[in-house]
Amino acid sequence: MSELAEQRMAQMETALKAAFQPIEFEVVDDGHRHVGHAGARDGRGHFIVRMVSARFTGMPPLARHRAVYAALGEMMETDIHALSLKLDAPAA
Repeated sequence: MSELAEQRMAQMETALKAAFQPIEFEVVDDGHRHVGHAGARDGRGHFIVRMVSARFTGMPPLARHRAVYAALGEMMETDIHALSLKLDAPAA
């Protein structure tokens, strides 16, 4: 994993933990699966985020995704090309 990917992942972790206070959290660099992909040429990364947060309780999947995109803000346009999300509320 590149130093740039590590920096991006740390920035994502900081932003998402602040916004969602997750009880489970994981961010993974998925860039190795996209080498040579047209979207990888612009230098932005491919990532997977898995998160469980009480904040997602009662939110439909699309609203959860939009909330994550909002929390990541400008990174979605400058640092992230592709983002795979697995977002859950805690089990009751």
